[in-house]
Amino acid sequence: IQYNLKAKNIITSALGMDEYFRVSNCSNAKEMWDTLQLTHEGTTDVKRSRVNTLTHEYELFRMNTNENIQSMQKRFTQIVNHLASLGKTFPNEDLINKVLRCLSRE
Repeated sequence: IQYNLKAKNIITSALGMDEYFRVSNCSNAKEMWDTLQLTHEGTTDVKRSRVNTLTHEYELFRMNTNENIQSMQKRFTQIVNHLASLGKTFPNEDLINKVLRCLSRE
């Protein structure tokens, strides 16, 4: 019971108000953790769907008309980082080749 109270204290001290209210009625630290995990990561089906959507975005990625290199790189990095956070990564060589292929001819 003491470990549970300590864990609940640690979890709640790291939360903002919105997240605190989301877990404030949980009876133990495990329930708090599971609620936060589900809220932020989603279910397995949701994760799979996100990975599929982001992979599709990655595959179709192109530099937009009138877009500068910095903006394009930022968009690309966001997609790649989001995929990495969901467990899907690409070798650096593939990422470099992808960026080079999607540059506009201008």
